[in-house]
Amino acid sequence: MTLKTKAAPHAAQMEEETMTFGTILKSARGAVAALGLAALAATGLSHGASAQSIDDILSKKKLTVGMLVDVAPFGLLDTQGKPEGYDADVARLMGKYLGVEVELVPVTGPNRIPYLLTNKVDVLVAVFGITPERAKQVMFSIPYSTIEIQLIGPKKTEIKSMDQTVGKKIAVARASTQDTALTAAVPKGATIMRFDDDATAAQAFLSGQVDLLGANNLVGTQLAEANPDMGIEKKITLRSQYNGITVRRGSTDFLQWINTFLYFVKNNGELDAINQKWFKVPLPTMPTF
Repeated sequence: MTLKTKAAPHAAQMEEETMTFGTILKSARGAVAALGLAALAATGLSHGASAQSIDDILSKKKLTVGMLVDVAPFGLLDTQGKPEGYDADVARLMGKYLGVEVELVPVTGPNRIPYLLTNKVDVLVAVFGITPERAKQVMFSIPYSTIEIQLIGPKKTEIKSMDQTVGKKIAVARASTQDTALTAAVPKGATIMRFDDDATAAQAFLSGQVDLLGANNLVGTQLAEANPDMGIEKKITLRSQYNGITVRRGSTDFLQWINTFLYFVKNNGELDAINQKWFKVPLPTMPTF
């Protein structure tokens, strides 16, 4: 998704915990997210989720993959509105090795887990940072990609430590790793404004509704290149994020295949080729567990 360089001149007033989308696509995705979260609250998704095996995937001859489409170049929509990017290519490579069709399903940060646990998707390849808290609900593969979580702001705003964020408003995508990092780091007196995805959080930042933005390094680079007059720069590195391919709890057979797949394509150069295609740099060294 291309982040707009200018907000509408009369942007609607935000509330701290919600922000409406500005396009039909975002509205549809937001509605789906809300429904998914409602289902989670009402029924307890962990009880309705069903574990999967390799045989399940092979028998239906299709792998349904949830991916973000608003974090380029990990995920974006092409001119025909179809998902593409690093995660899309990784998902298609999984399908190649499984010998099955791949269906890519756009998800948002907040509805990633609900989509997985209600069986709307088989697996997430969705810039999903590996954390112990998330591992209470899902199972992660070894890392297949990495990003840096940053506090971003205009050059004119001097921020060298988190103490200097007191009195500032900071936009962030709700339920994201950057949300978690900021929540743990901001001092009393700083305000976190949560939005449904990176695009709407970035839009609030670009329009001047907030002072700072919590985002990954890719979003920061894209914003800086698209808005050179703002002098957008990294202020503070909050953490490095290692992303895992994600399955439902209990899917040990499927997870073992995914880990074997990642080990193989890391070593034969195919994952490096995808990284070179989208990021123009070699695949970084990532930890295993």
